[in-house]
Amino acid sequence: MSLHLYSLLFFILTACGSKAEQVTDEIPESIVETEVLVNPKGKTVAERFLPPKGFTRATPAENSFSAYLQNFSLKPHGAQVHYYNGAVKPNDNIYDAVLDIDVGKRDLQQCADAVMRLRAEYLFEQKRYDAIHFNFTSGFRADYSKWRQGYRVQVKGNDCTWIKKAAASTSYTSFKDYLQVVFTYAGTISLEKEMKAVSMDDLQIGDVFIKGGSPGHAVIVVDMVTNDKTGEKLFLLAQSYMPAQEIQILKNPMNPGISPWYSTNFSGPLFTPEWTFQRSHLKRF
Repeated sequence: MSLHLYSLLFFILTACGSKAEQVTDEIPESIVETEVLVNPKGKTVAERFLPPKGFTRATPAENSFSAYLQNFSLKPHGAQVHYYNGAVKPNDNIYDAVLDIDVGKRDLQQCADAVMRLRAEYLFEQKRYDAIHFNFTSGFRADYSKWRQGYRVQVKGNDCTWIKKAAASTSYTSFKDYLQVVFTYAGTISLEKEMKAVSMDDLQIGDVFIKGGSPGHAVIVVDMVTNDKTGEKLFLLAQSYMPAQEIQILKNPMNPGISPWYSTNFSGPLFTPEWTFQRSHLKRF
């Protein structure tokens, strides 16, 4: 049965007060079945959101950015998103899960910043320090390798220069200080220019839908599954937003029957709960 027919069947059964038939030898106890299997006990992205029937999860290369995102830790099922100031973000059908990573105490880690944070954390964990660099909106390239040597960025208008101000450090605390500076002077405009355009047909975990602007927005693909027969791909999206807030797995307002998965077979714009993207907005590091 096709994915869309399955959605229709599920809707009809639900409306009539019936329950979709469950295959008990395939569905572990405590896992909820609509069309999507959600495991409340799942501690990572891949463990929490299981593939719909007929779909197989992508198996990225070990130690890749894709594998890092797919296995990212989540807060317990039902966790609420918090803003940087500790206030709770109302979940008006926006998100399904919260990534287990801090947002900081300042209104900095917003949409593009969250994407850069995940990319930088991955590279830091892999000790690929020389690969950590982001451009400011002014065009200045902020290399973490320079920061580690004790240099700091001096900003005067649109002019940025490196000034030796501190002792060399490889600490995680210093790394996060570097990111705070990046979040201050970079954003969707600069990140969009840094990334390369890719086709939806070539979608991979770690790709980003991004629209530069003031405001702009960015969401990142954190998991993907493929239909074994049709080749259709489904993907999960994560975002932060304004004001700065914890990173969340988005619901799918276009097709609640497969939410939070999104299909690459969408026509027209890609509608997410808080932003609309076009296919041409898909980019890659």
